[in-house]
This record gives sequence, structure tokens and C-alpha cells, in this order.
Amino acid sequence: MKRFLVAFIVTRLLLALAPSIEAAERPERPNLIYILCDDLGYGDVKCLNPGGKIATPNIDKLAAAGMIFTDAHSSSAVCSPTRYGILTGRYNWRSRLKSGVLGGMSPALIEPGRLTVPELLKRHGYHTGGIGKWHLGMDWTLRPGAQGFSDTIEKGEEGWRADFEKPIRNGPTSAGFDYYFGISASLDMVPYTFIENDHVCSVPTLNRDFPMMFGRPGRTTRNGPATAEFEAEQVLPRLTSQAVDYIAQRASDAHAGRPFFLYLPLNAPHTPIVPTEEWRGKSGLNAYGDFVMQTDWSVGRVLESIEKHGLADSTLVIFASDNGCSPEAKFDELLAKAHNPNFQFRGSKADIYEGGHHIPFIVRWPGKVKAGTTSNQLICLNDLMATCADIVGVKLPDDAGEDSMSILPVLLGKSGKSVRETLVHHSINGSFSIRQGKWKLALCSGSGGWSAPRPGQASARTLPAVQLYDLSVDIGERRNVHAEHPDIVRRLTQLLVQYVSEGRSTPGASQRNQGDVDIWKAGQQAQKSSAETSEPKP
Repeated sequence: MKRFLVAFIVTRLLLALAPSIEAAERPERPNLIYILCDDLGYGDVKCLNPGGKIATPNIDKLAAAGMIFTDAHSSSAVCSPTRYGILTGRYNWRSRLKSGVLGGMSPALIEPGRLTVPELLKRHGYHTGGIGKWHLGMDWTLRPGAQGFSDTIEKGEEGWRADFEKPIRNGPTSAGFDYYFGISASLDMVPYTFIENDHVCSVPTLNRDFPMMFGRPGRTTRNGPATAEFEAEQVLPRLTSQAVDYIAQRASDAHAGRPFFLYLPLNAPHTPIVPTEEWRGKSGLNAYGDFVMQTDWSVGRVLESIEKHGLADSTLVIFASDNGCSPEAKFDELLAKAHNPNFQFRGSKADIYEGGHHIPFIVRWPGKVKAGTTSNQLICLNDLMATCADIVGVKLPDDAGEDSMSILPVLLGKSGKSVRETLVHHSINGSFSIRQGKWKLALCSGSGGWSAPRPGQASARTLPAVQLYDLSVDIGERRNVHAEHPDIVRRLTQLLVQYVSEGRSTPGASQRNQGDVDIWKAGQQAQKSSAETSEPKP
């Protein structure tokens, strides 16, 4: 009896201690800050392109204290699809968005019930904040009798269909964020007003537009609903100050063991290219170069806030861009002054070529990521989901993060093998490419986007229907070797079809959706001409 009583007491004691034992074994949970620039080219960051002409001291400092990834990519070459991949860990073409981007009034893109990065982290004790450009759709309350919004970019006046005094449904706070402040989409899209949680901060009362680039008369953003006090050049400073305030508000809880996740998708240096007065002329290039410098300043303010509140050592910072640089930067002017925003890569934003999706990606995590290191691992922005799951020590369900791979082993210096064997890319007109090792197969004859040869142009129609490049010797994608390697073309095409038909590209249970099996064929029809493949116009 005495022995039984001792065993009973010991068992109850162990059960009582179990939660603390589990907590002690749980992986360290850092604060997470994800800074996403908009249309920043790989060559715009000085530490990645020493020959570049734009000073980026704050980003360079971040890189010196962390790890640079030289082979990082967005899954798409444009805005909305990339953001879908970041927050869901899923290729955008598995959603309803098969080409193009959303407008500022488009319906919510993230499917109800789909696990997102902020929702995952919230379930594991994180406070989640989103500050910046959303561009994933939200459901605006319509005026009586008004026609609903679609996925196309609205003409400005169409924005008045919304009742701006009513709550917004299915926005960021329905996708896992405890708090949100920002703009609905790109800054050249209506409505021109800030949003906090599920309401506009100020109700639009008039029509406005803004110059597409400071000091260049003529082209403007879409004219439509705006508030009198909204100024395009003040958006980047406002988002920056909101991010700094958020960090200050969360600091106490973070020190007490409740970490935060801050998703900070900036509006810059995307159009309208509007540096504030103190930054105009600083780059010696043009307004785009000035705006990149101001974007670097914004990054610096965030890093200073982390330091000020004693959070630097407990915060994992990721810095990236959503796609390559846009032609709106005026490539001819920049190249004339020996600055190439897209480095050595072919093409630009919107393209299937490397210039469309080969992006800057830097990670700092003191004590975990070795300072001053470089990784040539192939990674994708979609990998945030699996990486966060790895950090909090959980396995993703089979219906989440289907195209996400954890890069945590790389960050910790514990991976000697490739984390990611393959990567699928998507251009603005729905063209596909698939990367495996040194090989990149594009299922279209041209760029699939804005660079020559453009879809529908005569020059594209005379080219082979597929392109195969050996990136180990041809990073500029100048020599199409598809005819020399039909076996590789066949193998990679079959692999892409498999990824589409199985509903995932990572190990796990199949999420088969037979209706999507033909999606990849859209890439083979890339000769089509559409408004979505033209350069952005208001």
C-alpha cells in the first residue's frame, strides 16, 4: 500500500510538471519581422551588387549581421500572387488567380479556412500584426444596387460602388492578423485611404490621382476615391512610423515571453515613385534611385526600434522583395549611369525570366544565424510557412503549406543538402517555368510578361514553344538548349504536371484537384495578348 501511495504521488507530481517540461523542450520562439519591399530589384541592394550605384547602408548592415541568400525567388513575378504564396505556403495558381494581379477593391483571395502564417503563429502564442500593402483582396460593403467587384484592376471611378462607411469583411484580420494598418493594394490603385483593421481610417470624399514618378508630368495613377488628406509620398513614412509604434507596443509582452509576428509589406519602391523632399536627388540617378534610398531608411528605422527596445537578440528579421524591378524605374536612365536594378538577370518584373523573380533575401537572427554568411541554396518566399512551423515545433496539416519547405536547417547551419529540389515560377500572363538544380524549363516562347519578346508579338511567335536554360553557365538565359536535351524537357514537364495534379509539390498526402490539371497548359499558350501583359497603365 505504501509503495502504491509513493507511486501515485510521483505520478501526480510528474503530471503537474509536464507542462513546464514541455515548455522547456519547446524550440525557442523568436519575434519575427518580415519586411517585404515592393518591386525592389536584386541589383538595387549594394551588398548584393557592389557595382550598383544606390547606397543601401541599413540593408547592408542587416546582411553583415546575418545571412545572404543568392538564389532566392518569389513564386510569381508580380504582386498579389507572391503575397498569396508568402502567407499560405501555396503556389498562387492553385487559387482562383491564374494570371495578373488583383485590384484595390477585388474580393478576398485567401480561401475561407485556409491556414495562414499569422494564424499558425497566433495558435502558438504570437501576437500578429500586418502593416502595409495588402493586395490580397477584401470584401467591401457595396452601395445598394451596386455591381460587385471582380479580380480585374478597377477603373478608378468604379471604386465608388463601395460604401466606405461600412465594415470591410474578409480582410487581414480574417486571415490571422490581430491588428492591421495599411492600404488595400498597390499605391497606384484606388481607394486612396488608410485602413485600420476592418474600417477605413477616413472616408473618401473626392477623386484624386498622383504622378507615377515624381517630377514627371503626364502619367498618373488611377483617378478615383480618395480622402483630402491622403498624400502618396507620405505613405512610406506613415507605414514606417506605424511599424515602429507596433514594435514599441509589443516590446513588454515580447520580453515577458509572448513574441510577435510583424508582416511589413512596404509600398516602395513601386509606383507611384514618390520620394519625400529630403530624399529627392540623393541617389544621383533618378526618382526611383531616391525612393530605393528612402526604402533603405525605412528598414533602418525598424531595425533601430528593435535595438531601442532590447529585442535585437530575440528577433528574427527577414528582408526580401516581392518580385524583380519594374520597367517603371526607367531602366534606360539607370543603365546610362551604370546601375542595373535587376543585376545580371534577364527581364524584369512580370517576366518568367530571372529578372522577374530572382530577388534579394536576407535573414538576421543573432545567436542562431551566423553573421556575415552566404547561402546559395535554392529557396522561395513560399517557404515562410514551413519555416515558421519548424520554429514553433509543429507539423503542418496536409491541407496547408503544400508548396513550402523549411529553411530553418539552413539558417542554423545544419543542412548540408538542398532544402528545395524544385521550384515553379509563374509570370503575369500565366506562363509557367520549373527549376530543378541547374535546369530551368519555361513553357512559353517569350517572356510571358513585359520584356521582349512579349506575348503576342511576332518575334515571340517565331520562337520555340519551350525554353530550357542551364543556369550554371547561362544565368542571363541567352541560350535556349531545349533541342539538345529533350529528355530533360520531358522529365521537367512531367514533374510539373505531377505537382499540379497532386495539389502539392512537397511530401504529404495528395490534395488532388482534377480541375487544375490543365492549368499548366496556360503557359504553353503564352503567345496570347492581353491587357495584363502590358506595362501598368492607369
